[in-house]
Amino acid sequence: MSIDQQIDAMFKTLADVSEAVLFYGLKFNVPDATGVMVEKSFPLILLWLMVAGFFFTFYLWFPNLRYFRHSFNIVRGKHDEPEADGQINNFQALMASLAGTVGLGNIAGVAVAVSVGGPGAVVWMIVMAFVGMSTKFAEVTAGVKYRRCFINAKGEKDISGGPMYYLQDIFTNRGKPKLGKFLAIVFALCCIGGAIGGGNMFQANQTYTQFLNASGGDASWLAGKGWMFGVVLAFLTGMVIIGGIKSIANVSSKLVPIMAILYLLAGFFVIIMNLGQVPEALGVILKEAFTPTAGLAGLAGAMLTGIQRASFSNEAGLGSAAIVQSCARTAEPVRQGIAAMMGPFIDTVIICLMTALVIVITGVYQSGQGMAGVELTSNAFASEIPWAPWLLAFTVFMFAYSTLIGWAYYGVKASTFIFGERQAVELTFKIVFCLFVIVGCAADLTNVIRFTDAMILSMAFPNLIGLYVMAPELKRDLQAYVAKHLRRDLKQEL
Repeated sequence: MSIDQQIDAMFKTLADVSEAVLFYGLKFNVPDATGVMVEKSFPLILLWLMVAGFFFTFYLWFPNLRYFRHSFNIVRGKHDEPEADGQINNFQALMASLAGTVGLGNIAGVAVAVSVGGPGAVVWMIVMAFVGMSTKFAEVTAGVKYRRCFINAKGEKDISGGPMYYLQDIFTNRGKPKLGKFLAIVFALCCIGGAIGGGNMFQANQTYTQFLNASGGDASWLAGKGWMFGVVLAFLTGMVIIGGIKSIANVSSKLVPIMAILYLLAGFFVIIMNLGQVPEALGVILKEAFTPTAGLAGLAGAMLTGIQRASFSNEAGLGSAAIVQSCARTAEPVRQGIAAMMGPFIDTVIICLMTALVIVITGVYQSGQGMAGVELTSNAFASEIPWAPWLLAFTVFMFAYSTLIGWAYYGVKASTFIFGERQAVELTFKIVFCLFVIVGCAADLTNVIRFTDAMILSMAFPNLIGLYVMAPELKRDLQAYVAKHLRRDLKQEL
């Protein structure tokens, strides 16, 4: 066995064990349309994320609905605090956070949801996105409240925050500093591994693959030149991440709106061209969500698939958003938490829903047998836009590029938490991160990515343990913020 094969075998073992633990599920039997009992499984990680979403939604009394308009107003700059501590404004913080979540899952992941779970999965994606808004509020509020301010080598203030810091502090405040430190380090290690794998190599690999397919596949001039594509992508990534959070936020605040608008315009065009099919498509989506033709087995499949894709897409509960949004220029942690609720709404309710509607309206989920992921989405757009594969290739590049720069920042902050707030640590991680972009484009990384994706999902376990412990504190902070700032403002906004 060669060295490459040995490494691949090692990562396969690690991935198998990780997935066996994370996706271990509660098994149950439900009848299909013919009455035959079919076994279904509710994975542990999905249950962990879903319960958290519903818990914080009810415990905090529906902040996702009550403060939705206030969230929009914060993001658009109505409540900016230019003199407060922080490095970026509310809008930049949200865009930098979305840079890490709006990725290939919005294009390929949704196609998988519809093709596997049926059109009804769309409804459950939206439900999960709404409860995920409450989880996002909780983790970002905690991130801003327990953030740290350091003085870097240039004598400038540098903000660090996220689950690493609030896990350590909330348990220390409760007399359990060792437990807090342990959970913080576990989170940081998972974040580093996830940043290099799922947040880097997977994005780079799939971007190269889409450009390769769009330019002719094996006959393309790009065939066999993944390393070359990787060098260019690594250079573009390095240009942004070397500049730190301000550079990442500046690029994200321009890139994320442009790529989202471009993608949505293409989606609207397809919908307008099939306007007559819209009522029927919406009817199919609602019908399949509650009364699927495959019976209760189909209903369970639609629910599980929708919950899974929404959770993986918007990352609510993983704690990643808290890392970057802790840098927001604000003196009110709750205010930034409310602003952060827009993340799952934009990521899943708007962008993912657009993908799903295009796939359902064009009917490719029925006719595209054997297709999955980005190929299915590409075929749906191509049904009305002949040059859609190139448009999608460009969109995939922007979505993946935004994810790269977003996760680079997460990895930097996790690294400096473990190894110290030193410029050498930060620069070393950035160089290593860029090198792995090249590896991602050039290598077959199936098992490596399976393992590192599991590390990303593992971030949810220590993060949510901390948030549950902190829940009464978060509730008091929210009530105090509403009493102080929103009694008058909400009457005007509502």
